[in-house]
Amino acid sequence: MSKWTTADIPDQTGRVAVITGANTGLGYETALALAEHGAHVVLAVRNLDKGKDAAARITADGPRGEVALQELDLTSLESVRAAARELRSNYDRIDLLINNAGVMWTPKSTTSDGFELQFGTNHLGHFAFTGLLLDRLLPVAGSRIVTVSSMGHRLRAAIHFDDLQWERRYDRIGAYGQAKLANFHFGLGLDRRLREAGGRAASLIAHPGLSNTELQAVSVEETGGGLSQRFFLMLARTVGMSPGEGALSQLRAATDPGAKGGEFYGPLFVNSGPPVRKPILRRLGMNSSIERLWEVSERETGLKIEA
Repeated sequence: MSKWTTADIPDQTGRVAVITGANTGLGYETALALAEHGAHVVLAVRNLDKGKDAAARITADGPRGEVALQELDLTSLESVRAAARELRSNYDRIDLLINNAGVMWTPKSTTSDGFELQFGTNHLGHFAFTGLLLDRLLPVAGSRIVTVSSMGHRLRAAIHFDDLQWERRYDRIGAYGQAKLANFHFGLGLDRRLREAGGRAASLIAHPGLSNTELQAVSVEETGGGLSQRFFLMLARTVGMSPGEGALSQLRAATDPGAKGGEFYGPLFVNSGPPVRKPILRRLGMNSSIERLWEVSERETGLKIEA
């Protein structure tokens, strides 16, 4: 099925989907598509005013599913814990968790917990959020966790275990690559644990290709933009896919009945095209890196994830 579109999304009536960063871009398009197919969608967002605007736009045409808001700031583990408590109080079950939110190529800065901003937001925040909600996903047949990575996980990408927080020398592109590689490794590590536990939940990974979203524009506006950033933004604006097209990979990973845990979905032509299952390149030492990252993430977040 190489021409997979939102028309191929099965009926989502009765399913609860939590999507981080759902007020704009890929997250918004993902929430819109799921709501149109009947899901009860929770927009987990940092800015509630923007979240309310997104919810109003989603419901303007009367989609079949309901839309709710949840405040979530992934740069703060306190906020992550508070959001998870509220969601656990409001929902006995969660069918889909889509770890979509992220920051890109930011100036050197830290989260409120002292983590390098991109690693702390894109990876550690989602690691903790997933772990705190896992018992709402595990009992649900067909539940899925989709973690959104990027082709940036191959760009200057390595997990710098000797300097995870980039305290020695900061490279914003390298730090982004590390964060997205961490997303990739987290998705694979979580799937292995879910399989070993014999649970009903599955963990998958997706990447949106080159999509023209606010993420690139914001990164250039906030930093002034180096040559590579401005070139990337120009490419996204001229030949990039729309946010709706870019969101198809994570939507397919989340809803395609044929998708399985541990799989990786992205555009057919590397950075464009319909969503397809992509090969996972197993590098030397990759498994040990996944396990080490898991141990480090548990230590840094103070959360031990039990599948």
